[in-house]
Amino acid sequence: MTVQVRDLVGTAEWSAAAALYRLVFGYTDPVYGLSPRLLAALHENAGSVIGAFDPAGDLVGFCFGFTAVDAGEIYHYSQAAVVHPDAQGTGVGRLLKQAQAGTARATGARTMRWTFDPYAVRNAHFNLAVLGATGIRFLPDYYGRGTDRILVSWDLTGPPVRGPVTRTVAASGRDQLRRQLAGAFAAGGRLVGVDRDPVAYHFAEDA
Repeated sequence: MTVQVRDLVGTAEWSAAAALYRLVFGYTDPVYGLSPRLLAALHENAGSVIGAFDPAGDLVGFCFGFTAVDAGEIYHYSQAAVVHPDAQGTGVGRLLKQAQAGTARATGARTMRWTFDPYAVRNAHFNLAVLGATGIRFLPDYYGRGTDRILVSWDLTGPPVRGPVTRTVAASGRDQLRRQLAGAFAAGGRLVGVDRDPVAYHFAEDA
C-alpha cells in the first residue's frame, strides 16, 4: 500500500485520529477515549501526532507521543500507534515509527520508548526484531490488573549494540511466563529477541 505519512493538523484530522484509536482498540467507554484537544497540545509542544493516509486520502494509521525524562536522559515516549485493521501487515506501522523517530530526533532525543503486551507475540517480534528495540523493564499490571507491559528503548542514533544471549525464557502458560519475565529483568537482563513458535524470549547483558 502506498501511503502518505505526515503530521496531523487541525481539528478534523485530530478527531479522525481519535476515532481510529477507538476503532482499533475497540473502546466504547468514554473513559478510554482520546481527546483531540490533547493531540492539539502535543502538536504545538514538541509532541508527535502523525498520521498515515491511503491513496484515497483516508486515515489508516496514527501514532502520538511526547518528550520525557528519566534520570537526566531526554527521550520520546510513544504512547500509542494504531493501524486500521484493513491496513495491518502492509508496513504502515513501521512507517509511522520511522516518522515518529524523526520527530523525536528533532527535539534532541536520542532514544524512544514505549510499552507492549508481552503476551502479544506478533507485536513483540515487530518491536524487537523488525525495529530493533530493547526491552529494559517489566511493568506488572501497568494500566490495572491483567495489563502487564514490557518497556522498550529504541536507539535513534544507529543499530542496536547487544551482547550475547545469556538467558532464554519460555513457558506454556501466562502466569508462568509472567514470573519468568519478571525474574529475568530483576536479574539485570535486557530483552533482545523473541521466538514465536514455540514462544521464547531471549535476554542479554549490556554489551
